[in-house]
Amino acid sequence: MAIKVEWVSYGDEVGYLARPALAETPLPAVVVIQEIMGVNEHIEDVTRRVAAAGYVALAPDLFSIRGERPPALTRARVDAAMAVMRRLPPGAMADAALRESELAKLSEAERNQVSESLGQLWGSTSPERMAAMTEKLRHAVRHLRAERPESKGQPVGCVGFCMGGGLSALLACEEPQLSACAIYYGNSPSEQKIAGIACPVIAFYGEKDQRVNAGIPGFEEAMRRGGKSFEYQIYADAFHAFFNDDGPRYNVKAARDSFARLLMFFAKNLAG
Repeated sequence: MAIKVEWVSYGDEVGYLARPALAETPLPAVVVIQEIMGVNEHIEDVTRRVAAAGYVALAPDLFSIRGERPPALTRARVDAAMAVMRRLPPGAMADAALRESELAKLSEAERNQVSESLGQLWGSTSPERMAAMTEKLRHAVRHLRAERPESKGQPVGCVGFCMGGGLSALLACEEPQLSACAIYYGNSPSEQKIAGIACPVIAFYGEKDQRVNAGIPGFEEAMRRGGKSFEYQIYADAFHAFFNDDGPRYNVKAARDSFARLLMFFAKNLAG
């Protein structure tokens, strides 16, 4: 399928937009929410995949400030930092001692740059930064629904991965105009916030992602008590980030099955 892609500006925000080049518009839309690494080649690829299924897909650059990223969070700096971290064994990125051991192998200049970038990346998950990024995502939903001619007046859903999975859930809690929410191995929102969810939610988890999975029972129970639509899938032998085909934890079976379920979910709730 021919896909038209471009970086677009809306207000103070920027994002990577993809849509079917030859489809009659307006079309339903999907906000694609980045991992902690930002809008990179992988997220751009996922955005194009969603667009190829018949949607206007927008990946907001959540690290941008009035259209520009801080120096430590440019794509080149983030890619360099993550290349260092990916030399660690799977699952070891959260181990501070192992991270420092790997950083010690770099020159002082490289070590300082990578350390600065990693510090700002990990800081992105603070409650204050998550709240600020949720507001950026609400802006993206309103832009797609009310301003973009390719999707104006159409339902808008979202899908997020890792940090973006948690943001996808928070967006559903905060944005009443959202029509569907998909979560890939994201942290569960608080029970208080769950009360604000008004759209159907689907979630995908890896069996070996114990930290994130600890929040599933409470999420499921709160959704059930509130009479809200929630379905989820836990994939055997899959780790956190199993959908990322650029990373060491990619699990092709889990990725394939979850993407098929995701598209069926969007077809039902956005394009039905």
